[in-house]
Amino acid sequence: MAFDGQPQGNGYQNNPGQVGYDQAGQGQRGYQQQPLYRQEQYQQTGYGQTGYQASQPQAPYMQAAYGPAGSQATGYTGGAVNTDASYTRDHAERISMARAYGEMAVGLVVTAAVAYLSAASGLLLRFLMATGRLGWIGIMIVQVVFAVSLSAKVMTMKPSTARVMFYLYAALMGFTLSTIFMTYSVPGIFLALLISAGFFFVLSMLSLTTRKNMLGLGSIFMVALLALIAVEVVLLFVAPSNTTLMLVAALSIVLFAGLTIYDAQQTRAIFEAYAGQGTEVIERVSILCALNLYLDFVNLFVYILQLVGQRD
Repeated sequence: MAFDGQPQGNGYQNNPGQVGYDQAGQGQRGYQQQPLYRQEQYQQTGYGQTGYQASQPQAPYMQAAYGPAGSQATGYTGGAVNTDASYTRDHAERISMARAYGEMAVGLVVTAAVAYLSAASGLLLRFLMATGRLGWIGIMIVQVVFAVSLSAKVMTMKPSTARVMFYLYAALMGFTLSTIFMTYSVPGIFLALLISAGFFFVLSMLSLTTRKNMLGLGSIFMVALLALIAVEVVLLFVAPSNTTLMLVAALSIVLFAGLTIYDAQQTRAIFEAYAGQGTEVIERVSILCALNLYLDFVNLFVYILQLVGQRD
């Protein structure tokens, strides 16, 4: 073969019809006495060996940049590549992601059911008549404290306790959202719900398939969220125009669209970090991630409803 560096067939060393000259100027028969093909440069790795079986892997192909993050490439050594571990890890991550989105979906069902029942029975109306504006502000504060406490302590709770608290929070959210049935028409509510579901699905798929890493924007999203909360508090005490409300709603949709992409990528990153920690830990993480995704969806729905909903 021409790749192993060995002279083959009836090459120059077997041709006696040519005369060469040595360093002393004396004639030689052919080229068989000259070490043209025996120099050290042709005996280096990859030239003087048979095929590629004994060649040493080159340095550029041994770098970890060619393997997945956190792993070391070993190059090709002729042995079988064990993919069982990576397949098991990816399968576990997909199951964990599905569990988080499943928990979120159950929470949304609880919210929708409580909202409808509270509006149909007039429970929220009686509560507001009994407590007034202070009761409304109080229940909003309870919601914030509930969400912050659950986020901070979910990793130290029993999974069953964390799950019950999450569903209680979803029920409390449904109680406050029952006001939408007093403000908007039912067709407008269903239209906003369908748009929100489709938008949320597209954002989630985009976040899990794009190469763009949004995790570095967490601090920016936090500052924007705090600014939005401050604006909402101010709007409680003033009478904003319809144009102002529409502008705030549009900006809020953009913000929570970014947060949806961020939280979906963060969910995947958290499951990767806690992979192999046991079923109980994964259940806690699932509830934590479900809470973040749940809040993104609810806020998208509320602000989309403000734009497309028809007021009664």
